[in-house]
Amino acid sequence: MNWITNFVRPKINSMFGRREIPENLWIKDPASGEMVFHKDLEENQFVVPGSGYHMRIAAKDRLKYFFDDGKYELLENPKTAADPLKFRDEKRYIERLKDYRNRTGQDDAILNARGMIEGLPVMATLQDFAFMGGSLGMAAGEAIVTGFKTAIAEKRPLILFTASGGARMQEGILSLMQMPKTTVAVEMMKEAGLPYIVVLTNPTTGGVSASYAMLGDVHIAEPGATIGFAGARVIQQTIRETLPEGFQSAEYLKEHGMVDMVISRPELKKTIARLLRLMLKKPARTA
Repeated sequence: MNWITNFVRPKINSMFGRREIPENLWIKDPASGEMVFHKDLEENQFVVPGSGYHMRIAAKDRLKYFFDDGKYELLENPKTAADPLKFRDEKRYIERLKDYRNRTGQDDAILNARGMIEGLPVMATLQDFAFMGGSLGMAAGEAIVTGFKTAIAEKRPLILFTASGGARMQEGILSLMQMPKTTVAVEMMKEAGLPYIVVLTNPTTGGVSASYAMLGDVHIAEPGATIGFAGARVIQQTIRETLPEGFQSAEYLKEHGMVDMVISRPELKKTIARLLRLMLKKPARTA
């Protein structure tokens, strides 16, 4: 047995050899291509400090940043039929649902939470794009309606964060029925005289943008968010005209009156709290 080869050298290599670096320690900025330290990104709510690019953020992370002291209470979503049409493409729809539930730890794409922002009691409803592209199906529609009903019962303003590719094709017409259903819930909120603020995040498209996403009292968009109904390529092929640069971007929609304001994510909470005080006729917050 060679003592130096079998014992000494491995010990030296273990002490001075290359250490494994976690893969998520540095993240590439899609806008500039620069590498950003994950901790810096997390401290800035997943907005790249240099370029201002807004990375996609998980719904639960957004709740943590949005509510005072990161404290909130999740509402239980109502139960619905899991696979009403027994749909199958490359795999069964019920198997897709199980897969996404395991990945995200959520029942579906919608989370409802009650909490406080700058001392104001509010209800927040969030679409998580990580769950089947934030698609709108029966479960998501029922959860959104539950958020509105709870907000009305507790007399809380509702802030809805949209992030969706549209209706969930695996549920067919049952998915499209969620558009009028959620629209009725919005009307109930307005009849109750409670503020309803929509925050449009990237992307907000399809049936979501054709229903509750565009029915708020105030529409706020995150910078760079894609907002629209059909995709730009589909529109261009249909009308046979070249679309303007930046078409369907948050900034373009604000310039053309479809969005009230474009606000960076770290400024959202403060902006929404100020708007709610005006709408509820509450005194301004003292330092």
